[in-house]
Amino acid sequence: MKDLITIGKIVKQIGLGGRLKAVSYLASGETITRQQSVFIGHDVSSAVSYRITGITIKGKTILLSLEGIETVEASANLKGRYLFLPRNALDPLEEDEYFWEDIIGLEVVNEDGEKLGVITSIIATGSNDVYVCEGPGGETLLPAVEGFIKKIDIHGGIVVASLPREL
Repeated sequence: MKDLITIGKIVKQIGLGGRLKAVSYLASGETITRQQSVFIGHDVSSAVSYRITGITIKGKTILLSLEGIETVEASANLKGRYLFLPRNALDPLEEDEYFWEDIIGLEVVNEDGEKLGVITSIIATGSNDVYVCEGPGGETLLPAVEGFIKKIDIHGGIVVASLPREL
């Protein structure tokens, strides 16, 4: 299951027939409309496959009907869980684009090579992502923009970041 990529999060149920509303993390909602099934879980290790019986995309919103999820009670149990697709079902990334799963766990160093910590999570803010780095000095929030993130080396396991100088 390591090849599953998070593509969204279920935020609520819609109506009485078990329909779900999810926020999409995908650049294009078209990707999920080509799928016959989706994995749902609290994380990759708990993800279970569900057959898609209906789907509507409205911007960053996914309205989803699933086989076996046809009541308010069944859909309520999925609220707060994540949507996953296999990596090979997703469109190829552009240069300098990365999946969150590939960035979480990378070591963060500054431009002098000093270890700052490890990326433990990512916050989607709308304009840009923010990397949460946990290290000896506590938590550091790193905007995922060119001025702060100088290099991402997935294979080398590091992110080189430039932190603002203290005033």
